[in-house]
Amino acid sequence: MKLSQTYKVSRTFRREDTVVEIGGVVIGDVQICVIAGPCSVESRKQLLAVAHAVKQSGATMLRGGAFKPRTSPYAFQGLGEAGLWLLREAREQVDLPIVTEVMSCEQIALVAAYADVLQIGARNMQNYPLLHAVSDAGKPILLKRGAGNTLHELLMAAEHILSRGNAQVILCERGIRTFETATRYTFDINAIPVLKELTHLPVIADPSHGVGQTQHVPSIAKSAIAAGADGIIVEVHDNPDDALSDGAQSLTPTMFERLMVDLERIVGAVDRTLSPAYEPVAAL
Repeated sequence: MKLSQTYKVSRTFRREDTVVEIGGVVIGDVQICVIAGPCSVESRKQLLAVAHAVKQSGATMLRGGAFKPRTSPYAFQGLGEAGLWLLREAREQVDLPIVTEVMSCEQIALVAAYADVLQIGARNMQNYPLLHAVSDAGKPILLKRGAGNTLHELLMAAEHILSRGNAQVILCERGIRTFETATRYTFDINAIPVLKELTHLPVIADPSHGVGQTQHVPSIAKSAIAAGADGIIVEVHDNPDDALSDGAQSLTPTMFERLMVDLERIVGAVDRTLSPAYEPVAAL
């Protein structure tokens, strides 16, 4: 696949890697970014417990959903603005930038007032009015690949954002739907080196959605870093069995700590580093 050199996402348009900086965290440089936190913000106690745990283990950003796109209208839809308040409190306590999803143009101003990074989920990857509106908000954007979308379509979605003057875009491979039913999705490891060749934008991986099964998330996370990803975004919950969403793919804080120990070895092998402030704990 080739991209026209006129496309702003193209490596021929810009040869140097784009580095996105968010509150002192850089994505797209030698440092690996680790974004961790619960799928949904469920309560103050839950969020703060997870925030402190992932911070202690070396996470560089905190994720958490205040507005949730759920297949069933009867499933937990998120706490809305109350969830954003809790995310802001968590940021104040653990000093980690916040990543959270925005689902509609009407939500952008509200979410942007609290969040450091606006996430566009897989279902909205080709919602072009939303892409234009988040671009105009001027915030860094985490753009997830749709479950049925090609890499070219992902790059063109990013082009919609860049074309309006916002170059702070982070691409995210999160698995695609195939005929395989053993896992929630099929994580496309091919996508990482291909995207890194085609575009200057940073690329991270979402192993939680990519495989959808807690026990396999660490393996996919490590393989993504080995393949050249600039970071990972993983779901962590203090009690996954009682999670209101995606408990089956959420790591416990102990599992996340073990993953960070393993990642320290992987990033060294590929000449990368974790957060400069990260000090690996003893092997578990």
